[in-house]
Amino acid sequence: MLFTPLKNAGIALLLTLSLQGCLTAGMLPASVDGQALPSLSPMLEKVTPAVVNIRTQGKQKLDEALTQDPFFRRFLGELNEPMIDGTGSGVIVHAQRGHILTNYHVLEGAERIMVTLNDGREFDASIVGADPKIDLAIIKIEADRLKAIRFGNSDQLRVGDFVVAIGNPYGIGQSVTSGIISALHRNPGIGEYENFIQTDASINLGNSGGALINLRGELIGINTAILGGQSGGNIGIGFAIPINTAAGIVDQITRYGEVERGMLGVEIIDVEPHLATKANLPAKTGALIKRVFRDSAAQWAGLKEGDIILRINQSVIQGASDVKGLLGSMRVGTGVEIIYIRAGTTYRTEAKIGPSQAIREQNQRPFWEDN
Repeated sequence: MLFTPLKNAGIALLLTLSLQGCLTAGMLPASVDGQALPSLSPMLEKVTPAVVNIRTQGKQKLDEALTQDPFFRRFLGELNEPMIDGTGSGVIVHAQRGHILTNYHVLEGAERIMVTLNDGREFDASIVGADPKIDLAIIKIEADRLKAIRFGNSDQLRVGDFVVAIGNPYGIGQSVTSGIISALHRNPGIGEYENFIQTDASINLGNSGGALINLRGELIGINTAILGGQSGGNIGIGFAIPINTAAGIVDQITRYGEVERGMLGVEIIDVEPHLATKANLPAKTGALIKRVFRDSAAQWAGLKEGDIILRINQSVIQGASDVKGLLGSMRVGTGVEIIYIRAGTTYRTEAKIGPSQAIREQNQRPFWEDN
């Protein structure tokens, strides 16, 4: 066996131990000094049956200007919309009902949805409900012996936590990659409601709707988007919707078949550094209320312009996108506890999320202008 000299003493030691463990070419030893090497296999064997591959078929919309152009209509006649295939992933969230959580964009425009389970069984699926604004949807299959995944708590995540992504990249079949949480509370500007987990676990086309899990095998996010390179492939920057956000959408769709999004009735912005210093707050803490709208849940809860929201229920607020993302998954009538700062003093209040239509019907003036 030929070894290349290594300058790193740690690597040299590993090679020495590998030889002692009867290392064969191209393989790691089963144990080192009698201790089994760590592996994710036992956890993945329990989790991967809850992750599915999704294929879709639908018609590609042609450019209306092209189809109506007299020149093209004269020489090409009526143009039929071509059929296109799509791929994605999903996560079984309710075994008895056959409910699978995925991204809305995986299903958009689909006329047929086909689900392949980890055990090879295939089923046609129907859409239960969807929320395009948060980019989530639930589909349903009629199947037995399904296994649902257990939800984790995305509010407890920390940068540096190890994670595993499971999905169907490029439609090649279920694949597993690992990495860490690179950042939290990301707002890359790709959707209306954003509060993404960023990870360097490899996520590629077809992984959308798949699972981001922790090392306990708990679902902590739904893989949704990547920041791709020139080739469109993964460059180590992937985004997932936190499961605590997704859970509210799952509950609404499961119960009602739709999402009835409510509003607190505030306009909020990030807390600028100089204001954070003045309020003795750490950097990236809280969200500043810029306006409170008339007849809103915020008005009746006593919130005012200049208040800084620190926490909603058990979720710590680090910026405006946190508030928008958190409240965006709540249904009208949901009660929330709000911790906020006003003039250096911390207060607590409760609010009940109101209907968004009632806010839109107002003239969008702050309520105090009526006084």
